[in-house]
Amino acid sequence: MTVYLVGAGPGDADLLTLRGASLLARADVVVYDRLIDTSVLELAGPGAELIDVGKRAGHSSSQGLINDLLVALGHSHECVVRLKGGDSFLFGRGGEEFEALESVGVRCEVVPGVTSAFAAPAVAGIPVTHRGLSHGVTVVTGHTQDGDFVDFRGLANPDLTLVVLMGAARRGAIAGELIEGGLDVATPVAVVEKAYMPGQRVVRCVLGELAAVEVAAPAVLVIGAVAELSYSHLQSVVAASARSAP
Repeated sequence: MTVYLVGAGPGDADLLTLRGASLLARADVVVYDRLIDTSVLELAGPGAELIDVGKRAGHSSSQGLINDLLVALGHSHECVVRLKGGDSFLFGRGGEEFEALESVGVRCEVVPGVTSAFAAPAVAGIPVTHRGLSHGVTVVTGHTQDGDFVDFRGLANPDLTLVVLMGAARRGAIAGELIEGGLDVATPVAVVEKAYMPGQRVVRCVLGELAAVEVAAPAVLVIGAVAELSYSHLQSVVAASARSAP
């Protein structure tokens, strides 16, 4: 009996790993989050039970309840797939679920997934690092469950690319703090909405304009010199790959 923490990737099923697809095909139960694309869920076997534990307004499962559910399922089923958007160990609370399962002796295996932190910029034709423009990348959350906020002033480094997940609602405050930390108001920004999902959209602006830009979640904020790049060939190839899922 094993619970598999499977990263589903940022959207389309063709960005799911082969290991993840294989496990879905033989899963007894699939426990999935809100942003999992239907094309991924369709890879589950016909006899699999699908359980939605997505957090949304009017429909929310606390992390404690999800942990308890996984433990119970792990004790009663041979193959349980816990399907999480992107990568389970990048702001997916996969570590908490792994600890909960391990603490009671339920076997758990992690199957990495493609993170939207890098895939969303790629679909917009943006490399998160680029010689002469960015020698590194920092991935950070714009939203925390405990109410604490990231110190964006300390992340204001023009030599790095800053990728912010779950930051759409706080984009104005984030921009303000980065400017206070020393980033130029003219720093390029790209906002990638709903990467690899219906309604995908890319909005470009500069840091000083970010607060006024209309943004719909889920969105990835890419801040730094590379956000001005848009390699049309890269963009077309990645987008075509996302559309080619069977």
